[in-house]
Amino acid sequence: MNTYYCTMLTLDTVYQASFALREVARETDLIRAPRMFPSQEVYLKTENLQTTGSFKVRGAYYKISRLTDEQKKKGVIACSAGNHAQGVALAASRQGIDAVICIPEGAPISKVEATRAYGANVELVKGVYDDAYNRALEIMKETGRTMIHPFNDPDVIAGQGTIGLEILQQLPDVDTIIVPVGGGGLIAGVAFTVKMLKPGVKIYGVQSSGAPSMVDSLHDHKVETLASVSTISDGIAVKCPGDLTYSLCEKYVDDVVTVSDDETAVAILDLMEKQKLVSEGAGAVSVAAALFNKVPITKGKTVCLVSGGNIDVTILSRVINRALIKEGRLADITVELIDKPGQLVEVSSIIAASGANVVGVHHDKTGNEKYLNNCTLRVSMETRDFEHINEIKRKLSEAGFQFVGEDK
Repeated sequence: MNTYYCTMLTLDTVYQASFALREVARETDLIRAPRMFPSQEVYLKTENLQTTGSFKVRGAYYKISRLTDEQKKKGVIACSAGNHAQGVALAASRQGIDAVICIPEGAPISKVEATRAYGANVELVKGVYDDAYNRALEIMKETGRTMIHPFNDPDVIAGQGTIGLEILQQLPDVDTIIVPVGGGGLIAGVAFTVKMLKPGVKIYGVQSSGAPSMVDSLHDHKVETLASVSTISDGIAVKCPGDLTYSLCEKYVDDVVTVSDDETAVAILDLMEKQKLVSEGAGAVSVAAALFNKVPITKGKTVCLVSGGNIDVTILSRVINRALIKEGRLADITVELIDKPGQLVEVSSIIAASGANVVGVHHDKTGNEKYLNNCTLRVSMETRDFEHINEIKRKLSEAGFQFVGEDK
């Protein structure tokens, strides 16, 4: 089956997709990121600014545009953690086609509501993406609707491949492209297109370390299914890659690496602070891979594909706090005090004199088994970096204060 479908994926289909998408998708900007990467020439392909806030509309729209009149009359069915859902909903509504979307019930509310706003009927399914996919298959068999697969379809892959065309047009001498990977449709399309036109370009994929389905499959040379996935990057939390996307990745992708949720959180924060761009976790993993040296970017021109920006605002603050801790810009320290007046003032004065900002204090007077007149003070601070934190600890130690817990 892989060989058959791979023959259906040609450069002609990618160019046809590019033509078809002119009426719905925009050519997203490719912008230099010197503040994030002062020593390297790194660019961001801003698919987070695409229609519906994600690249997914490309593949969904092209696939639906290729349906027969009979298929369009019966409607379409899809499953998604959110972004593909919005792409299918918009594509279907633009062409007057009824759409049903199965979405995992844990998907961000913003993505669910956005899908409904584009005109699709939403069915929430318990579990993760794969559970939603199984439910979508049931609906397909019951109703005769056409399945719009989020990644394992040659037309969908061709639609995503149009991003590769745009990158080569915008930056003809690109050397490296870093792409987020979930089920593999995006990287399969980009890698196929770019390698066919410019074989010397390196293509690297990035997954979350909590959902390394493509990494494991490529390592073991066969499609594998993870028992579970756990990551803040819900858009790439896929247990099993497609057999078609796996075959294309094996042939055209140079390597696939992983990044942690902490590294992804730092990338999200850096994109906001330094580039004024909002990215969801799945969209930021490519940037995280570059920031934390998971792929070589020291030579030539590198493009990080920021695949989506639909992050739920309810988790954004948690992601930012996680990133601040990871960068040493938010820290907690706990010191032991003698329970007498003036101790809190002295600690606060040392911290303030060091240039840090106290944002929280917890005073525990329960003491300890050895010294009943002792208490502990936990201080939350805004700091510059880990060196700044160590400087504060050193000054507190010099003043005679002792640390407890992990700060010892």
